[in-house]
Amino acid sequence: MKKLLLAVLVLGTMVSFSHAEMKCAPGKCGGAMKVSAMPKKMMKMFQSVSKEKATLLQDGKAKAFCPECGMTLPMFYKTNHAATINGKVKQYCSLHCLAEDLQKGTKLTEMKVVDVTTLKFIPVEKAIYVVGSRKKGTMSAVSKYAFAKKVDAEAFAKANGGKVTDFNGALKAAKAEFAKDSQMIAKKQAMMAQKGKMMYAKMCQKTDKKFASTAEAKAFIVSNELCKGLNGKQLQAVGLYLKNR
Repeated sequence: MKKLLLAVLVLGTMVSFSHAEMKCAPGKCGGAMKVSAMPKKMMKMFQSVSKEKATLLQDGKAKAFCPECGMTLPMFYKTNHAATINGKVKQYCSLHCLAEDLQKGTKLTEMKVVDVTTLKFIPVEKAIYVVGSRKKGTMSAVSKYAFAKKVDAEAFAKANGGKVTDFNGALKAAKAEFAKDSQMIAKKQAMMAQKGKMMYAKMCQKTDKKFASTAEAKAFIVSNELCKGLNGKQLQAVGLYLKNR
């Protein structure tokens, strides 16, 4: 009986090795395992465009970053908004961040939004929005994308879902979701800031400078080459840490 069990075990082992050899050619398994262990390349977000295709309307060293949350504007360009405040243009990554300025009582004039089709800024009063499509939102669980032409908005909604409305309808939705979205954002930012603290300790020169915004911190990091080898998410994390420390 023992001999029979031993024979079955040996046979099972041989089948296992044989099966493995069928999957990998001789000398190739190690390479295959290394490739599969490599991190997958991140898919480009729908909101993103290259720096060359993005129009930056605001000025200053931090012009590539949202003044409210610090997000990189080209990365979320298709949801970018802009407004004039006391003669100075501010460019936001999202309707949520524009709504945040309104919540503070800031008087915004000449409000604009990016047309998803042409990637050009248009006045918000002429824009047709699609609210709640399957495309991911920026700073909000419910997405809001704008179009210059109603036919484009309707085609987008047909393909991706969502409700076609105007700026007032989109802003009403943003305000209704503002508290919930802000709570979600605060949690994510707190987690990112903790990661940013560790990255700052390992990858950055030290500074005692205080920052009024994440955008200002990120601009300082970039212009002074404070950190080595940060990608976009890491830069945001370190910027959040420096702003909030």
